[in-house]
Amino acid sequence: MSTRSRAVLLTAAAAAAALTLSACGKGGISGGGGDTNFVTGDNGIDTVPAGKRAAAPDLSGKTIDGKALDVADYKGKVVVINVWGSWCGPCRNEARYFAKVSEEYKDKGVQFVGINTRDTSTTPALAFERDHGVEYPSLYDPTGKLMLRFKKGTLNPQLVPSTLVIDRKGKVAARALEALDDTGLLDMLKPVLAEK
Repeated sequence: MSTRSRAVLLTAAAAAAALTLSACGKGGISGGGGDTNFVTGDNGIDTVPAGKRAAAPDLSGKTIDGKALDVADYKGKVVVINVWGSWCGPCRNEARYFAKVSEEYKDKGVQFVGINTRDTSTTPALAFERDHGVEYPSLYDPTGKLMLRFKKGTLNPQLVPSTLVIDRKGKVAARALEALDDTGLLDMLKPVLAEK
């Protein structure tokens, strides 16, 4: 291998490593800049008052098990969106909490939906769900196109993992840009669920 080829290979490997490190971690930027109408609480959760929320974009497609899914079909329910990848350590840490809370709240007007991203096939994603007891559906989004549908200046998923809570009217009410335990997840969910 020539010196030039090695240099190109090393540069590509360094870029891939930087992308991987930035794509799966804790915390992040609030996004959008300017007057975004959202407030970050002490718990790292961004929220928007009910009258100032933006509508969630079209989140539809095939699930990791090949079924059609459109999040808009859940309008009237509170929807928890979790962006995850099987390759992401923090996603593995939070998965059991999401599985537990989704089971506890499924009969209380709450629907959980995952967005699996950057997995090159559905095989590791299906194994992840099986291993962590995740029974709610996950859209398969290997290239991150669904994440790009969120408008700049709104609560949008910017990292993996990210979690969003969509209110009963289909508007984004809350966001976390880090792995959550059951307490953090319920801190996001309960206020939106209590809204009339």
